[in-house]
Amino acid sequence: MNEQTQPATVRVFIALAPPDDAKEELARVLRPAYETHPHMRWNRIEDWHITLAFLGELPVETVPLLRRPLADLAAGHRPPCLALRGSGNFDDRVLWSGIDGEVDELRVLASDVRTVVRSCGIAFEDRPLRPHLTLARARRGDPSSAAEIAEGFAGFTGRRWPAERLHLVGSNAGRSRGPIHYRDIKAWALGSGDRTAP
Repeated sequence: MNEQTQPATVRVFIALAPPDDAKEELARVLRPAYETHPHMRWNRIEDWHITLAFLGELPVETVPLLRRPLADLAAGHRPPCLALRGSGNFDDRVLWSGIDGEVDELRVLASDVRTVVRSCGIAFEDRPLRPHLTLARARRGDPSSAAEIAEGFAGFTGRRWPAERLHLVGSNAGRSRGPIHYRDIKAWALGSGDRTAP
């Protein structure tokens, strides 16, 4: 019998995503590093996102509980105007680009998202918000590549853009040996004023 069984859990987070042209602007700056550091585990550009709340592994049947509360939250929030700016690394391995613009608005949105998640009865590790875009990870035993690449685009400042949608995202992390892939479970327009669409 060759039927694929659906996993009982899904790894979930709530995020914002830069528009394609803002991602492409940064990707152009990174292209030399793609050539010089092919051994880095580069995230796919279409997967670049700014995590507001990481919920971890949730039972599949729990995820629909988030839809209406997040739809209502998104409808009532003005889109923050953001930009990609600068670079850095976490723990010598994780390469990131920073977030500039209406960061206080972003923090309020993240706080409200976390409040909604808790009100749905979903427990998660409430990590401090460090707004960033994860671009790549160095392999273990490679302490210098992430820092070298970060130095190369430390002065980068991208154009400003409104974060127009709130994304509820699922990933296949831990389910395969290949790269991590993300998919929108659902996304809602920020500031739409339409509080009815789950």
